[in-house]
Amino acid sequence: MPELPDLAVYVEHLERLLKGATLRKVRVASPFVLRSVAPPVNALEGLAIRGVTRLGKRLVFSLEGKEGEPPSHSPELFLVLHLMVAGRLRWKTADAPVPIPKKIGLLSLLFDHGTLLLTEASPKKRAWIRVVSGREALAALDPGGLEPLEAPREAFVARLRSENHTLKRALTDPTLFSGIGNAYSDEILHAARLSPVALTSRLADDEAGRLFEATRTTLVGWTDRLRQRAGEAFPEKVTAFREDMAVHGKFGKPCPRCGTSVQRIVYADNETNYCPACQTGGKLLADRSLSRLLRGDWPKSLEEMEERKKKEKIQPVADHS
Repeated sequence: MPELPDLAVYVEHLERLLKGATLRKVRVASPFVLRSVAPPVNALEGLAIRGVTRLGKRLVFSLEGKEGEPPSHSPELFLVLHLMVAGRLRWKTADAPVPIPKKIGLLSLLFDHGTLLLTEASPKKRAWIRVVSGREALAALDPGGLEPLEAPREAFVARLRSENHTLKRALTDPTLFSGIGNAYSDEILHAARLSPVALTSRLADDEAGRLFEATRTTLVGWTDRLRQRAGEAFPEKVTAFREDMAVHGKFGKPCPRCGTSVQRIVYADNETNYCPACQTGGKLLADRSLSRLLRGDWPKSLEEMEERKKKEKIQPVADHS
């Protein structure tokens, strides 16, 4: 799922390409992607893009004023887009409408100078758009998470401790913090040298301070990297798995800080990656899929796990991430 750094770069390029441009035509290829009925989606046609912003993990296109009509004479409409896990945006420069890709194409927005496409390369169609009228209706779609790059340390720590969760869950809860998901929470916790299952209620002041600094450093650093990699081109390679990430998606590979094999906790469709030496004092966190193979007798350390694997001839669970 695209998170704050990816979305911030999307916003910068969309603002550059679309601000002031008139939306000529909206084409919906898959009806399920549209999650609202009023105002109708075709009400956006003929309106100008006044700005593109981020609302949590949602992208918001503000539209107002038809050509030859003062903006104040028409209601402000918003196209809200959530990419979910596999949704991606593509910009195609063309003088004529660009065909919506078969199978993965969901939506196209046609402008005079090009077409913005929404695609989703997954059989689980989760990406969605909504059309809402007015700021109040837009605010209702805000999960309420604190913006981690705008909040001072005191506000960040207060929000962190407002509910008793594991650090992983707290960072990825959209009602607590805005724009952080599975990938960057792994990177943040590794940078802060904190366990993903440590409880917010038991976090010492110095640990909370480390987490605050690691959050800012990680998100700013990755936004800068992605911005530089995209350059002037519209970002195409948006992924949750980056080769130069420290631990996310690096199960079994050496931690770049200490060389210890990166471990993981697998649950549902997600996984948490961490370094036992850097983050948990060498302790292995119980993984449901592998612990079932080990008949519930979970080893206490990485060394004990390796010995047990050799003895019982159990191979690591395949990484399908």
